[in-house]
Amino acid sequence: MGFKIKDLFVSVEKKEVLKGVSLDIEPGEVVALMGPNGSGKSSLAYALAGHPNYVVRKGRVELDGKKLLNKKVNERANMGLFLAFQYPVGIDGVNVKEILITTLRGRGEKISALELKKKVEKEAQKMGIEKELLMRSLNDGFSGGEKKKMEMLQMSILKPKYAVLDETDSGLDIDALRVVADGAKKAAQKGMGVLIITHYKRILEYLRPDKVLVMKKGKMVAQGGEELVKMLEDKGYKKL
Repeated sequence: MGFKIKDLFVSVEKKEVLKGVSLDIEPGEVVALMGPNGSGKSSLAYALAGHPNYVVRKGRVELDGKKLLNKKVNERANMGLFLAFQYPVGIDGVNVKEILITTLRGRGEKISALELKKKVEKEAQKMGIEKELLMRSLNDGFSGGEKKKMEMLQMSILKPKYAVLDETDSGLDIDALRVVADGAKKAAQKGMGVLIITHYKRILEYLRPDKVLVMKKGKMVAQGGEELVKMLEDKGYKKL
């Protein structure tokens, strides 16, 4: 069991961006991945998502014992991997309920449109998401906070086994930050493994990670707990 990344090397346009990255996430565990700009954090997320520009040169990734890297993007999602990125894309003409029902049915779940509608509206109300946003094209004209809340809504409904949240806290006001942190915390309490990729200590004050990892220049350079976050805040990344 677990989400395991072992000795991962990734290139973009022949430039090596990940150099032997390894990490494990257990069910119910919250892991924070920190590092300066250009350290490779988001490159890891894109490689896990199967982005065609991110070429895996070496290494393996397993989700509960099953190989991930040989799977297509939709197959990775069906295996139980959820990814949220810093800049969620807009999808014209398709609302969140339509995306969710397509995804759920794609992985073999039997759910009626009415049943899903009730579930989505109930979760949206808990997160402070207005009903009007549920009817609009996904992320079309949404604020940064609305986009991030919508991703937490999708994660809550889809209930993946593991979630990778890349810079999900970037540019959020305190209300949206709490929604994101609370969503990740509740998901972990129900057994989901969560990887939070962030620059900032702020979200970690609401979401206490089980362990903290630090990347620099495409490599893992440190691992620890809350004391590591405090050290980074006091001394920065240059000491690593």
